Amino acid sequence: MLTSVATEWWWLLAVAALVIHCSAMATWIPVQKFWRAYPFIWVLCGTGAVAFGEWRGFARADMLVLCSFALLGLTIGMYPTRKLFTVWAQEINKGVTRERYDYPRSHLVFCGASVLVMLGAAVLLTR
Repeated sequence: MLTSVATEWWWLLAVAALVIHCSAMATWIPVQKFWRAYPFIWVLCGTGAVAFGEWRGFARADMLVLCSFALLGLTIGMYPTRKLFTVWAQEINKGVTRERYDYPRSHLVFCGASVLVMLGAAVLLTR
């Protein structure tokens, strides 16, 4: 359905999803070293995912849609934990290190569910 659109639009969607996700993470985790490297890591991972998908026989447009929707699902899923991320980042900036960072299980379940729902929507829209 959506893959009949020109591939340029899917590249634009992927870039927009990357900008939205990285902007949110830079706001939630104000550690300069983190938000400088984070977008490059996602560009490498996204490029690898698209290349792997093409190698496995999927269309490039399908893989771009999946990557974009997964990033948006991850952003939505991490939204409830944004305050904890900010507190932890401020502690790290002050030099405080914890032995363990307790990530609430309900937030983890919500994050996983939102990524899976968005991936499901992407699969349904690319058929």
